[in-house]
Amino acid sequence: MFLIDVRYVVPLEEVDAALEGHVAFLKENYAKGIFVLSGRKIPRTGGVILARNVSREELDAVIAADPFKQRGLATYEITEFVAGMTAADVAVLREG
Repeated sequence: MFLIDVRYVVPLEEVDAALEGHVAFLKENYAKGIFVLSGRKIPRTGGVILARNVSREELDAVIAADPFKQRGLATYEITEFVAGMTAADVAVLREG
């Protein structure tokens, strides 16, 4: 599983101008079973995405298709981890 930490590097006006394409990108990857959780940070300095069912190389290719990445609006820090323990209501995410 991967935790993707998205950090905006431009003013929010530029982020907002690309938001429609970014949301379409998110929805596409939810439909493929890659993304399982996402949301904005508070304060709004970026977002967080939880991904699974892909290798690191495949995830890098997925992220390269994000309009935020393509337009240079954000940086991405990706951390791979094993979800060994979860709350009961999200046990489906548990690994190993």
